[in-house]
Amino acid sequence: MNNVILASGFALFIGLLGTPLWIRLVVRLGYGQMIREDGVATHLSKRGTPTMGGTVIVVGSLLGYAAAHLITWTQPTISAGLVLFLMTGLGVVGFIDDYIKVFKQRSLGLRSRAKATGIVIVGVIFAVGCLQFPNELTITPADTYLSFLRDFGPNIGPYLFVIWALILIQGVSNGVNLTDGLDGLASGTVGLILAAYVIIGNWQFRQSCAQGLEPHCYWVRDPLDLAVVAAAVLGACFGFLWWNAPPAKIFMGDTGSLALGGVLVGLAITTRTQILLAILGGLIVLITMSVILQVGWFKLSGRLLGQNKRLFKMAPLQHHFEMSGWAETTIVVRFWLICGLCVAAGVGLFYLEWVPK
Repeated sequence: MNNVILASGFALFIGLLGTPLWIRLVVRLGYGQMIREDGVATHLSKRGTPTMGGTVIVVGSLLGYAAAHLITWTQPTISAGLVLFLMTGLGVVGFIDDYIKVFKQRSLGLRSRAKATGIVIVGVIFAVGCLQFPNELTITPADTYLSFLRDFGPNIGPYLFVIWALILIQGVSNGVNLTDGLDGLASGTVGLILAAYVIIGNWQFRQSCAQGLEPHCYWVRDPLDLAVVAAAVLGACFGFLWWNAPPAKIFMGDTGSLALGGVLVGLAITTRTQILLAILGGLIVLITMSVILQVGWFKLSGRLLGQNKRLFKMAPLQHHFEMSGWAETTIVVRFWLICGLCVAAGVGLFYLEWVPK
């Protein structure tokens, strides 16, 4: 438990103090955010805001995790290492994407195929690694099963597991990227979900099958250290949010959104809560679905009605409310409340099987 507190505290400190230093560096280099001309008109005033702030989140998380283990002189675990690798690897892909945008002064960075290739390479290494490295009880970081509150159903085999992991990584990282449309929305949302994983990791550690074969015990490798990872990223997110809250002095960019999407999937896979993530991250799912529905109905209405129509004034969903006249801070706070309700529902479901029947 000491590691959880130390990791979050150090990462929070780095996020709070490191972000303004990064802002000064980015401003000096002239790396400002490009804004699409066809987007929300009020966002044009944000052109030139420093970006690639996700770098601070990634570095703060890594340093916070490392500092906690150095101070307590405890050994890092392979499960935590794999999750941090996924976060960092996707963060590097996002950093390259952001750098191309600011260097070439355009709203599009890496070509979609190059970006997808980078995500797949990192994702495959992570997924394959999760099926290796059994501990003394032969528990690996993940098994070839789907999971909700724990593993369930038939064995899908290593190949399908890797494909499933890639679908999760691609979907969640893109979902966080879509959520990152308003100041502070993505960092606050992901922070709430990470808080749930701190609770889940601690609970799984206290009810681990490694400590006793009790009913409903968890066959999860390194659950407490996974809570440390969640706490470290949570601390870094909240430190960054101090400067990212509206009006934002810096944006996380794809560096942050891809990295944070990666860490959420990594924690979901290694804690055996893959499908539960859809409930914890209900707001991200809602925002992603708004884009899918918008594009789908636009194309379908053109074919059926001969005229392309839109379900929303603009997608993702947060921009629909902006176009409807809502203030940015109002949208952000209300969406945080929705996320909080989703997280509460997810944690409640996780605990439900322990309620006496």
